[in-house]
Amino acid sequence: MRQASLGVNMDVMFDTEIKSLLQTDPAAAAEKINTFIERQNNTPLNIAITGETGSGKSTFINYFQRMTNDDAGAAPTGVTETTIDVKEYPHPEYPNVKLWDFPGIGTTKFPADTYLELLGSRKFDFFIIISDTRFRENDVKLAKAIQKMKKKFYFVRSKIDNDLQAEARGKRNVNEQEILQKIRNDCLQDEGFESPQVFLLSSFDLHLYDFPLLHETLERELPELMRHALLMTIPNINLEVIKKKKKALQAQIKYYAAGSAAGAAVPVPGLSFAVDIGIIVTAVTHFVVSFSLDIPSLKKLANTTGVPYDDLKKVILSPLAAVKITSELIMKVLSQLASVATLMAGEEVSRWIPIIGIPATMAFSFAGTYKALSHILNMLAEDAERVFKRALGLNMEFSTYEVLALLSTISSPVGVLCKYILIFNINITILSVCESSKT
Repeated sequence: MRQASLGVNMDVMFDTEIKSLLQTDPAAAAEKINTFIERQNNTPLNIAITGETGSGKSTFINYFQRMTNDDAGAAPTGVTETTIDVKEYPHPEYPNVKLWDFPGIGTTKFPADTYLELLGSRKFDFFIIISDTRFRENDVKLAKAIQKMKKKFYFVRSKIDNDLQAEARGKRNVNEQEILQKIRNDCLQDEGFESPQVFLLSSFDLHLYDFPLLHETLERELPELMRHALLMTIPNINLEVIKKKKKALQAQIKYYAAGSAAGAAVPVPGLSFAVDIGIIVTAVTHFVVSFSLDIPSLKKLANTTGVPYDDLKKVILSPLAAVKITSELIMKVLSQLASVATLMAGEEVSRWIPIIGIPATMAFSFAGTYKALSHILNMLAEDAERVFKRALGLNMEFSTYEVLALLSTISSPVGVLCKYILIFNINITILSVCESSKT
């Protein structure tokens, strides 16, 4: 709470300083705003991914970065040790965020003691220790060494989907939550570690199990700028992440708008409008990438979910998603927004009013940019939600026991028919029909 309160106080002080500079030195205000936005969007974040050979470190890195194992630049994966040296993987869209893939601890090339020396020789913001079984002696030794470095670490139990499938095989009634709790309890049994939190994940389905909880934990424990960097790079694992991204981006809009106001202070006809468009292009490009609505991100999503790229594009309504953002495109979109067009017209007209002309132009510029970016952000956030639902809808798998449990509650003729259809392995999408038959 103290960290959050400090952040709020610093924001208030910064806003007050910007308001003062806009009145006395607009050029200095513009420079300070640019520095602030650049710092916020480019804060370094270095995450070390460690664990034993074959635990799924590389797969975790690839899916965190919205890549498939076959993509160019992806971390190599395999059943044997594929990581033979420490390698950094900058995020494709945010290279300031880097995941560092460490070789399996305890290998011939990197025995435990040498491994710990290597770990301490580099600067990392936190560590993720991954295991696909119960955490072993080397994992705990690693965690204790990280504690001595006064760094944060998080235990991740990977390949949970495999464990659930194995437990469900040959059984009629399976309680998924009981299985997950059993795995949590077993992870660090007899290793002498005092009840640390263990996050259960499937790298192929980050929206399931404990990845959202891991993200929430990191949000609480990271400094403010690192939280922002993590949020912008994290895949859209649920609707809550999309809402958090929207809130964070909305908080930046006033600074983009203030930059527009600073540009309007220069007494050159037409320059203010050109500055506004340039700022809006920069901001919208950032919004699109943050929501993973740019063409490369959508194609990666199509590859990782199996949903065709064209199907994802069909649910997009904004003209600014899945396209290259240009000045011409922005002007075309803004011309269709009557309120924004009026403000931008007033921006140029007010410049010629004696005495109050420049302050009025600055006010129009601020209001026009703020309104334009707020409208565009809303459109893109809604598109991100639609794309997420489309991708998840076609990629969501139901286990047999979950389906049978649902069908057992249906006594109507349609419900009985659904049971027979399931026996013959007809597509699982008939569940929607079954649900409606309850009424």
